[in-house]
Amino acid sequence: QVQLVESGGGLVQAGGSLRLSCAASGRTFSIYTMGWFRRGPGKEREFVGGISRSGGNKYYADSVKGRFTISRDNAKNTASLQMNSLKPEDTAVYYCAADPRGYGSRSQDTYDYWGQGTQVTVSS
Repeated sequence: QVQLVESGGGLVQAGGSLRLSCAASGRTFSIYTMGWFRRGPGKEREFVGGISRSGGNKYYADSVKGRFTISRDNAKNTASLQMNSLKPEDTAVYYCAADPRGYGSRSQDTYDYWGQGTQVTVSS
């Protein structure tokens, strides 16, 4: 089992940047594929991006591709989401999640462990 805690959310103007972090504790972090998801106001939770166990494979939702970058540091048990060129439609609660089976899926059903989320608000 792993515990996840997100940080780094806040209020930013459109065009600005934020970096979210996800700190993991518990079992060996490197066995998990990590994903980032978000839930906007009045919307369903959606996939943002994911990163493989080693960090060698990264994949993104079309809506954030080219603007967001996922990384991880297995030595520090952390995953990060660098968000650039933010838009008001990026406003959401952002969650990190861990998949112990390493499927690399975009489906939240394959992620067993979730953080509590961190709020990102982008003003126009």
